[in-house]
Parts: sequence; structure tokens; C-alpha cells
Amino acid sequence: MSHKWASPRNPLRIILPSASPRRQEILREMGVPFKTSVSMLEERWNPSASAHEVVRQLARQKAISCADQEALTIGMDTLVVAGREKLGKPKNASDAKRMLRLLSNRMHRVIGGVALNYAGKCISDSEETRVVFRKLSPAEIDWYIASGQPSDKAGAYAIQGLGRVFIRRIVGDYYNVVGFPLNAFQRALKKLDLRIYDLMLPEKRPLK
Repeated sequence: MSHKWASPRNPLRIILPSASPRRQEILREMGVPFKTSVSMLEERWNPSASAHEVVRQLARQKAISCADQEALTIGMDTLVVAGREKLGKPKNASDAKRMLRLLSNRMHRVIGGVALNYAGKCISDSEETRVVFRKLSPAEIDWYIASGQPSDKAGAYAIQGLGRVFIRRIVGDYYNVVGFPLNAFQRALKKLDLRIYDLMLPEKRPLK
């Protein structure tokens, strides 16, 4: 497979198997050129597995399913854990309402997984961030669902959108809650003997 975006200025070709505009925006802001190739795999997981195991497994499946032997493929996945319940994306408005009621006035964990497929290796890692919601009124929940923002978000909310007004406190990696576990991403890169700067266009890299 040939990649038109490879060039002497950017020898490392990157594939992001995700339709998430948040993940794409973060890479662009860092000056990392990439191509998307959305994975069509159905997301299923073992209910008895830990949230960290689940997100790493799903990220690996995405990275492997869209892999190219000549490119770095970045797979990512996110789960929200409230008590013992793992929350993915809501199936419909009713499911979103159930999730938001569950998150109201309590702490939950956001677990983000990343998998990097490169040079015959697939390295995975995960990150955990704790988020505390204030108490939400029924009217606020209905308002937020009507905005359409919960539809494709793990746990039915987006910290970078209108959902930010619900948050009382966050402990850990903010970008993990956005859907891009940046710390885990850099740890995985290090295991491949890469740095995040190696992915950036030359003009975006720090001076040597």
C-alpha cells in the first residue's frame, strides 16, 4: 500500500483508525500529519475483564485491523466506570439519560487505552483519570441530551463540550477524558524507541 502523505519531511507514516474529531484535532494541534482509516469492528468485551484490559484489547483490535507494515497505526478506546459498571457509548437517548443519572453527584473513572502497531510490534498501555460530577437536575440532563453531544461519547458526556459545566473536579490526565490518553500514548511510543517529537513535522519539533 502506498501513502501519498509520506515525504522526506515526514518519513514516519501514521494511520489513525478513528472517526473521533477530538483525537484528530489533538494530533493536528501537535503538528502530527496522519490519515484516518476507520475500523469497522464491533466493540465487544468480556464483562469479567477489568476496564484497563478492555480498553487495551479494543485499542489493539483497532490498531491491528487497520495496520500497514510501513506505518505507525494508533488505536484508542475509552470507557467510563461508575462503581462496578462499565459505560461505553450510549445506545440511544434513554441510555444516555441512564448514564448521566448514574454519574450525577459522584466520582467516576475514565479509562483510556492506546495501542501502537509498528514494525511488527503492537504495544498497548492505558491511563486512568478520576472525574467528579456535581448533582445534575432532570432538566439539565434533558437539556444536555437534546444538544446531541452525548450520542457518541463514552459515559454520554464530553468534557470539552457542554458537559464541562457538570464537572466539579478532575484528578489525572485531562486529555484522557477527552479521549486521547496522552501520557499512555507517550509511554507506548517509548517502548517502540520513539518520541512524540518524531511524529511531528520538523517545524513543530523542539530545537535540538
